[in-house]
Amino acid sequence: MRARRGLAAATTALVLLAATVTGCAQHGSTSKQGTVTVGQVSNSAAFFPIYVAQQKGYFSQAGVKVGTPTILGTGAKVAAAVKSGGVDLGASVFPDILNLAKSGTDSKLVTNLVDKYYIDVVVGKDFNGPDAKAPLNDRIKALKGKKIGITGPGSGTEALLIYLFKKVGLDAKTDAELVNLGGTVSAAVGALKTGRVDALSYAQPAAQIVETGKFGTNYISPVRGDVPGLDDVTQGIVFTTDTTLGKKKKEIAAFQQAVVRGLTYIHSDPDGARKLLGSYLGAAKPATLDALMPLLEKEMPDKAGFPRASFDASITFNVATGEVTDPPSYEDLVPADLRTG
Repeated sequence: MRARRGLAAATTALVLLAATVTGCAQHGSTSKQGTVTVGQVSNSAAFFPIYVAQQKGYFSQAGVKVGTPTILGTGAKVAAAVKSGGVDLGASVFPDILNLAKSGTDSKLVTNLVDKYYIDVVVGKDFNGPDAKAPLNDRIKALKGKKIGITGPGSGTEALLIYLFKKVGLDAKTDAELVNLGGTVSAAVGALKTGRVDALSYAQPAAQIVETGKFGTNYISPVRGDVPGLDDVTQGIVFTTDTTLGKKKKEIAAFQQAVVRGLTYIHSDPDGARKLLGSYLGAAKPATLDALMPLLEKEMPDKAGFPRASFDASITFNVATGEVTDPPSYEDLVPADLRTG
């Protein structure tokens, strides 16, 4: 186990070194032909379809070699690695491709993983505030002055807090203490459990682990319908640069095909998918898996395409957070064969 962790750490360091050394340069793929490398922000539930495709052998059946994704911890690091060519594909959240576009990098979406805003605000059991059934604005105001864990700056976890605080005339960066905890869900949950933070803004399965462990509450959940305008939004994605797509068109098409098979499997065989979810999440309790599976079936599409309405809703959200002021168009980011309305 220690050797595996050491190898993973070394791999991450190499990817980040590549991103740092190349700076703002865009070189495209540096991996061998026939292979695709993936940088992933975390092991959140959104990237489960990639794991399914690996475990079911869908990548090799499609004719492409895909290693275990490198976990990079923040979306900014994923975007930097994709831009530098340190990895071919980024598995992360929608703001990251917007940041690439903002930096002048021509990019394309590859696969839709989650069509819901799957990040929740979770509070500890000693949180002092109105309960989770109180009006949304009252719950948001109760977060003022609290220590709130996020993955890092520029992330979807931070963006949700910025958006919510703006709704009630507050600034998340000055009216709360945002604590950068990285992309490891178990570490973030541990920080909440031990009182290092008062709340978390984190992707699934953080909320489900906390609630089934009975040491906190899913306080604000877009997926639950708590936040108007965030019901159907493009969020969990795989993306690349135009340069890498040109070099690895065949391999990326095979990757896409395999991940779509993974998505289809989740919908068509919930029992089999639940077993794989258990191995993906490691020590997750059966109750956590029971809470997650219905959500995944609701959130995950069964095809790679990007609905225009969901794309537009995500653009509106990211403009509201200040993440982007001059967003790229649907046609800029979505290849023609992935446009579904």
